Amino acid sequence: MSKLKIMSVFGTRPEAIKMAPLVQELAKHPEIESICCLTGQHREMLDSVMEIFNLKGDYDLDIMEKSQTLSTITTKTLLGMDRVIDTAKPDMILVHGDTSTTFAGALAAFYHQIPVGHVEAGLRTWDKYSPFPEEINRTLTGDIATLHFAPTIANRENLLRESIQGEIFITGNTAIDSMKYSVRDDYRFHTEALNELDFKNRRVIVLTCHRRENYGKPMEDILSAIRELTLAHPEIDVVYPVHLSPVVRECAGRILGGLKNVHLIDPVDVQEMHNLMARSYMVMTDSGGLQEEAPALGKPVLVLRRETERPEAIGAGTVKLAGVEKETVYAMASELLESEEAYHKMAKAVNPYGDGNACPRIAQAILWHFGRTAERPADFMA
Repeated sequence: MSKLKIMSVFGTRPEAIKMAPLVQELAKHPEIESICCLTGQHREMLDSVMEIFNLKGDYDLDIMEKSQTLSTITTKTLLGMDRVIDTAKPDMILVHGDTSTTFAGALAAFYHQIPVGHVEAGLRTWDKYSPFPEEINRTLTGDIATLHFAPTIANRENLLRESIQGEIFITGNTAIDSMKYSVRDDYRFHTEALNELDFKNRRVIVLTCHRRENYGKPMEDILSAIRELTLAHPEIDVVYPVHLSPVVRECAGRILGGLKNVHLIDPVDVQEMHNLMARSYMVMTDSGGLQEEAPALGKPVLVLRRETERPEAIGAGTVKLAGVEKETVYAMASELLESEEAYHKMAKAVNPYGDGNACPRIAQAILWHFGRTAERPADFMA
């Protein structure tokens, strides 16, 4: 019997972080030929993740261009995928989450009548413009997919609510699998400024703030709250890997530049970020993936958004929604700095996103779907 050709398609750093361990897991199975297709929606940040996981793309669309738009990302991915699919002839295409690469990759597969497996399926805010364009990307991908790999029970319920077609598996999140490869006690940072931080005697807050919907006043309010927090608490350090977006860089420099205990650094790779979070006190972020990863390290997370598609973490108590209002962000961060009870309640909560075995469950689900094993994988239950 010939091997199953399973093609994983991704193009951004967050996708690569969560798909790399799955590409490696699929390659362990003799029944599977694991194929990796990169779109290059992100370039340097994507390449750094591939290097960390010692992976190379079998195909690379290399679509990134200066001032690229959502339309150019989508159309260039579609055209590039046409050529790759005709050459590789995969039996299934796997896409991850909610990027423009995800939707375009799924759509290309559909045009070729190739089944799609959607990793990290079922996340919803029910607001098509927040996060933008991710909410619609993942919803449309769900309409196309044949196999849905939902991290949590709540994600499955979202898909059932939409009467989605196909098989749904609760797998946990592959982000937790990824961390097994990256966090080490003896890790030395490549970013020298991080090696100079006193993690033992000072509380370090990891900050990320870059989402499009936070551009303008929301970002100014968030960063102003951080500024006041660092002035009120000179005993803390804030580390802010600043996104390459000129909008983000201007705002960060204007509001936080020059503060002694704020460290504005260039974006860091996944291994740097995971080890930075592991040594930190807490995380403040408008990112999606960090809401899953930081709790696995026992770190409280304040989400700098008006809503989150990851409500399980709020229910579990590992995450709180701080919003984008200056006063609220400041007050919630201050509470975690000043109240040991509030801090430990979040730090010791159980992470609902996985046990580090999402990738084996997904591999088994694929083999089951194609009749290569009689055993359907058991669902992950937090």
